Amino acid sequence: MFAVLKTGGKQYKVTSGDVLRVEKLAADAGETVQFNEILMVGDTIGAPLVEGAGVQAEVIDQIKGDKVIHFVKRRRKHSSQRTKGHRQQLTLLRVTEILEKGAEKSGVKAAIGAGSVSGAAVAAAAPQKAETKAEKPAKAEKPAAEAAPAQGDDLSAITGVGPAAVKKLNEAGITTYAQLAEVDPETFEGTKVKPEWVEQAKELAGK
Repeated sequence: MFAVLKTGGKQYKVTSGDVLRVEKLAADAGETVQFNEILMVGDTIGAPLVEGAGVQAEVIDQIKGDKVIHFVKRRRKHSSQRTKGHRQQLTLLRVTEILEKGAEKSGVKAAIGAGSVSGAAVAAAAPQKAETKAEKPAKAEKPAAEAAPAQGDDLSAITGVGPAAVKKLNEAGITTYAQLAEVDPETFEGTKVKPEWVEQAKELAGK
């Protein structure tokens, strides 16, 4: 019986006893791993995976593939060239058993690597994420915003009082015409107040 498994973005047709090289897996030599992304087992075709199927394999060794030379040359402008070598990290496996069903109950470590994340691993991780989200403490409620102070009169209606002067007057505690009308320009220390501002404030305040 044969099976078609998927790992590292590639598909492999295997039978029991086959030795194959796949993208590096997170496993040590001598360990047994199980592939759970099975596209086909015998005459059973998955949609897209065969439910309950799995392929178990023994890790023989962690190896590197043949050296690949990558050469880049720029003809124009820079006229540069570069040679770079690369050896892909691989895992050497021997297929030991093909399971048509019940793979999720086998208890064998799932084959997980840089390019292989099994469906079982994703399913196992999903509840953990949900629990983490549920256990996350709720954010402390923000204190209710303080009541905004009552708005005063529009001091900018006074000739010569601009936005900067209004700000300084408000910081000095003057927000209404009546308050400004009672200010003595010569003795007031909060900010500079002109006598004509006081006179206009008295008129606007009805004094």
